[in-house]
Amino acid sequence: MTAATAWLALVAVLLVDPCRSDRGAERRSLATATKRAIPDRVELVAAPADGDVLSIVRTAYVHAAEEGRAILVYVGAKWCEPCVRFHEAALAGALDRTFPTLRLIELDLDRDRERLRHAGYTSKMIPLFVAPRADGTPSDDRLEGSIKGPGAVEHIAERLSPLVSSVRAVRAASGR
Repeated sequence: MTAATAWLALVAVLLVDPCRSDRGAERRSLATATKRAIPDRVELVAAPADGDVLSIVRTAYVHAAEEGRAILVYVGAKWCEPCVRFHEAALAGALDRTFPTLRLIELDLDRDRERLRHAGYTSKMIPLFVAPRADGTPSDDRLEGSIKGPGAVEHIAERLSPLVSSVRAVRAASGR
């Protein structure tokens, strides 16, 4: 890929309108992430800027279970290159085929650090993806960190696939 092609691809990703329902991942508030037909795409659900993380995740878990979606808590930051690349790829729909029923409850490490620590969602590296338990607490099923550069999204997706599969398997076994 030439530098010009890479630049055009980046511009195209940045121009994607995340509010359009016919494009890529939806980014919705927690309140609007419920009781709708399940689109075949990754959903990024922005966690509220305040409130108890365990309560937020517990509520999101229930709604995801009702809709048959896999759910993960996703912690990133604006300064984290792999986080930004993953976020943009999700919004652009680049991950929809791989994760068509995945809902990510998105938190920002800088904004939410204390709330995340209090709830037990800590890590040494980001991005962080954690399978929550039904009570909102983090399980040991997690993925943290990634490589930088153009291969970051593929690197994350490869490692994320088994985690998403295990979340689906656990949910199926528990009847949720």
